[in-house]
Amino acid sequence: MLALLAAGVALAVAAGAQDGPAPGNRFVCTALPPEAARAGCPLPAMPMQGGALSPEEELRAAVLQLRETVVQQKETLGSQREAIRELTAKLARCEGLAGGKVPGRAASGKDTMGDLPRDPGHVVEQLSRSLQTLKDRLESLELRANVSNAVLPGDFREVLQRRLGELERQLLRKVAELEDEKSLLHNETSAHRQKTESALNALLQRVTELERGNSAFKSPDAFKVSLPLRTNYLYGKIKKTLPELYAFTICLWLRSSASPGIGTPFSYAVPGQANEIVLIEWGNNPIELLINDKVAQLPLFVSDGKWHHICVTWTTRDGMWEAFQDGEKLGTGENLAPWHPIKPGGVLILGQEQDTVGGRFDATQAFVGELSQFNIWDRVLRAQEIINIANCSTNMPGNIIPWVDNNVDVFGGASKWPVETCEERLLDL
Repeated sequence: MLALLAAGVALAVAAGAQDGPAPGNRFVCTALPPEAARAGCPLPAMPMQGGALSPEEELRAAVLQLRETVVQQKETLGSQREAIRELTAKLARCEGLAGGKVPGRAASGKDTMGDLPRDPGHVVEQLSRSLQTLKDRLESLELRANVSNAVLPGDFREVLQRRLGELERQLLRKVAELEDEKSLLHNETSAHRQKTESALNALLQRVTELERGNSAFKSPDAFKVSLPLRTNYLYGKIKKTLPELYAFTICLWLRSSASPGIGTPFSYAVPGQANEIVLIEWGNNPIELLINDKVAQLPLFVSDGKWHHICVTWTTRDGMWEAFQDGEKLGTGENLAPWHPIKPGGVLILGQEQDTVGGRFDATQAFVGELSQFNIWDRVLRAQEIINIANCSTNMPGNIIPWVDNNVDVFGGASKWPVETCEERLLDL
């Protein structure tokens, strides 16, 4: 509209420039109130010069006509906007009732219905689109209402009811099965718990007896460790560890009739080397002494079910070793991990071979039988000393690891019992 007004002004100015104003004439502009144009009052009479309007009067007439047109367009737009707002409000209330919303709730987003273009052609096109949109939304509401009020066919309803009943019965059966399983599991758990508690009570009683002191045995070393089954969870553990050693003597009493092989009477593992010191008879192989994972076969034979006294000595110098059975030297050799010091701070296990420090036992390598008088010295004992120990003529506990009750723990069902190995050995003869 402003563009049309500017064009009219430009045309009038151009016409006036061509004719040229009369000398001494002046333009007089008179403001016309908007009420006069709305009321339809006639324009004031224009003075005539020779029966024709002057350029100034023509310009004034064109401006007044344009202004009147603008006012009429504004009124038309205002009435159309009011109608659109009213229709939109009614439609929003209808949709709110159909969709379960609270009437009068403001919709989010920008209301673009009032942003109409000022050009009349665009106004008509915008109104047509708005009316079509409102018509479509009303049809959608009617269709939704019809669908919500529709009634299912009788056959389909019966099929649906049967299906729902079947699903309900299946659900009830599943719940009953779960309840039965829960009851059985509770009973099994209770029985297992009672059995476990009985075993723990027996172990606790045994521990209590051991904690009373050495009164359970005639002397602190008068006991044996019993490992009756070939499993990976029965074992004994020496509480003390070894210092760094450049020589040692290890002696013990053992009795076993396991076949094939008695297993592993003892093993010592350190970080980085699980086979630092191991005595093992595995399968049909002879008894072996391992030091730093190096192997020497020992000519010992002890799987006759009788008590035997075993001693092995070793020194890092040239890797010299000796093997004694019942006080008699049966084998000797050298080059067994020469110049390798025994590393300190490891774990000493009775009855199992360690694949890691203190664990990963293999049941096929487990010792089956009884052990007693396990002692370690930090030197190579003389042959006569070993004979005296084997003959029970002297009691010489190890200066590094002595065989005393409070230095040995048992696990997994292994047990400690009173024993006099020398007396029982005489019974074996």
